[in-house]
Amino acid sequence: MHSMTPFPARRASLLALVAAALAGCASAPPTPPAPTAAAPTARPAPPAAPVAPAAAAPAVAPLPAEAAVAQDFARWIAEFSTSARAAGISDATLHSAFDGVQYRPRVVDSDRAQPEFTRTVWEYLDTAVSPQRVARGQDKLLEVRREADAAAARYGVPAGILAAIWGMESNYGTHYGDIPTIDALATLGFEGRRADWARGQLLAALRILQNGDIARARMVGSWAGAMGQTQFLPSNFLAYAVDADGDGRRDIWGSMADVMASTANFLARSGWQAGEPWGTEVQLPAGFDYGRADEALRQPSAQWAAEGVQGLNGAPLPSLAEATILLPAGARGPAFLVGANFRTILRYNNSTSYALAVSLLSQALTGGPGVQAPWPREMPAMGRSQLRALQEALNVRGFASGTPDGVMGPATRSAIRNYQRSAGLPADGYPTPELLRGLQAP
Repeated sequence: MHSMTPFPARRASLLALVAAALAGCASAPPTPPAPTAAAPTARPAPPAAPVAPAAAAPAVAPLPAEAAVAQDFARWIAEFSTSARAAGISDATLHSAFDGVQYRPRVVDSDRAQPEFTRTVWEYLDTAVSPQRVARGQDKLLEVRREADAAAARYGVPAGILAAIWGMESNYGTHYGDIPTIDALATLGFEGRRADWARGQLLAALRILQNGDIARARMVGSWAGAMGQTQFLPSNFLAYAVDADGDGRRDIWGSMADVMASTANFLARSGWQAGEPWGTEVQLPAGFDYGRADEALRQPSAQWAAEGVQGLNGAPLPSLAEATILLPAGARGPAFLVGANFRTILRYNNSTSYALAVSLLSQALTGGPGVQAPWPREMPAMGRSQLRALQEALNVRGFASGTPDGVMGPATRSAIRNYQRSAGLPADGYPTPELLRGLQAP
């Protein structure tokens, strides 16, 4: 693990500022006076030349930008410490957490990043459920079989699902981040776009330290504050983490018993239905109304079967009480019937691609098939600027998609469907460059 020190020349002064703040002084130390410039060599002036008035020297030299940020960050830590102390955090915990705290510009950069292009769902799955990840996961599942099976028996969540989340979140414990969680959340609280959220997570992280679950030096994770081998946010840790090995600590960094039990507890308390599958790949009948492939339309799998939806090769559908049709690549790609447990995975990470990856990886880890229908790989991904243009074009045509922001959401999907119906196209709600061209055509 490497240390990331953004202001090496100012580190000592920042630590001094934080220490002073925690002692009860929130004011910054006096600014050093401006250095006095050396006098120029005197020369005799011509007698008739007027003497120019001397420029007034500034009373205080401006601080370099990095030092100014360091002082502001120290003041923020002081103010936050006051509120944390009022919320029950001890001085000992505050000193442990903040004596060496660092502002991390990389965290802010990551939080503000808005990449123009995102991967298509099939490109995402190519990596998430690659043969290498499946093979490694099968080996790792053997290593933690006792802990995974114990968690499965206790909480009703299959070991394959737990292993798949472990694989997705940290590549089976090999990459779960090396940024100190306190630093990451303090940085986001100080300067990030979600300051209130970050303050709440930082307070939760302080409670974890105060409870003695983990030492500050080992509390590391992602830039966003997610921690441990299955990437819990601090608030979720307080709510769901479990001491399964009985050592008095909930250690999702080093104890596989705690990792598996905590992950299973999260899913169980988020609505996991024991004994029910996540879903299955399906074949849709000819003439299927793609507008019915909507998360809001839930019905028993028996009703979908009555409408002609079948499992692959005519197999019967699994028993799902509230099932929906999922078309992650629109009408041209594979179709899935998903139930309550798929939606529970979305509670862990609210991304359809992520939930599908966990579902398919769990299936592969236990010897099940991969996706059978072909993906429309010839179809390019749409960038944010293209999606924004699509939203603008929909609005101009009278199909309300909300304020154009380049992000797919329910309003945009509904607007696309309405336009597709008006144009006699399959109403799958899926954005494509071809659709954009049609909307922009005169």
